[in-house]
Amino acid sequence: MKPLESLRRRLAQLEEQDLRRVRRTSDSPCIVQPVVDGRPMLAFCSNDYLGLANDPRIARALQEGVDRFGTGSGASHLISGHHRAHARLEERLAAFVADHVPDAQALYFSTGYMANVGVLAGIAALDDRVEVFSEQLNHASLIDGMRLARVPVNVYGHCDVGALDDMLSASAANIKLVVTDSVFSMDGDLAPLPELLALCERHDAWLLVDDAHGFGVLGERGHGALEHFGLRSDHLIYMGTLGKAAGVAGAFVAADASLIDWLVQRARSYVFSTASPPALAHALLASLDIIEGPDGAARRERLQSLVSTLAQGLQLRRWRRLDSSTAIQPVVVGDNAHAMAAAKALYDLGYWVPAIRPPTVPAGTARLRVTLSADHDPADVARLAEAVNRIERHQEDLA
Repeated sequence: MKPLESLRRRLAQLEEQDLRRVRRTSDSPCIVQPVVDGRPMLAFCSNDYLGLANDPRIARALQEGVDRFGTGSGASHLISGHHRAHARLEERLAAFVADHVPDAQALYFSTGYMANVGVLAGIAALDDRVEVFSEQLNHASLIDGMRLARVPVNVYGHCDVGALDDMLSASAANIKLVVTDSVFSMDGDLAPLPELLALCERHDAWLLVDDAHGFGVLGERGHGALEHFGLRSDHLIYMGTLGKAAGVAGAFVAADASLIDWLVQRARSYVFSTASPPALAHALLASLDIIEGPDGAARRERLQSLVSTLAQGLQLRRWRRLDSSTAIQPVVVGDNAHAMAAAKALYDLGYWVPAIRPPTVPAGTARLRVTLSADHDPADVARLAEAVNRIERHQEDLA
């Protein structure tokens, strides 16, 4: 079979299995009422949890950053692309985790994917006997980072602390690294970080926490999962993304200063990549001010209120809302085709909610992934819940 024929056959198979992904085009900024493919919609699919992606204060800071630093960085950080704005941002991010990671420094990456790949490859380069212990529901960027690191990987069941304890006890590795999301991106629940950290301290292992969906949202000051749980340890390695709740772009890794220095030497996704525009780093400083300030606190409070509004409004019979207290509110439908039909029905009503299918989630657990923003109106959230209830009843009548 010719290559193109094989490719088209595989795409047709994805279509038949209701697994083919498609893109929609937004004609608006990242807001909760965008125009999508020419239609006004209510969006419940963005990770802009605090509603900062279109905040005029951050936009002004970005414009100021362009005026001061131009539009590009010019090279990798280790050549000539490390600008004063990058340095200031890293200092500020290190301060965000200083209460939780002793002698912390931070390293700014262009994306969260690059940060995870970089930190895992960097740690793998430390020793010939590195072993990784990975949570079952970790994000794809962590999984790919482990594959690229080419080190032994042990997968423990979702939030199964006992199984992890057994694995760590049986390991003879010189360097042990436990890797977990803090907020699981498709389930919305929290990892048992205090128990995981206690295990790591007992077994002399590092704990890498991917706080992509917790940074800015969790904790009294928005400092993330470590603040939420009140953790402090030199066994912690923290990754936070800056394109979700922070509303701009990029990510960072924060850890003991010696580990950050090592990543500067060995994290290939950092060493061999052109640095992000310094104007973005300048804009992020404004975002961090908002997150830590009274407006950030008010936005987090509104977000929690909206989570309660949705939970109370959903009256499901066969479908299942997963137990989540975060902005990620999944509704498990089960069958791929049924989830796709539900997402289309919602879209026809003006609600943009994605259907998540395998391989992103396990087979038989296709779902609607509802994400909330502090900018959502409570009445709109209540109407979304009513619409989901009606669509479930309709599918039930057709069954």
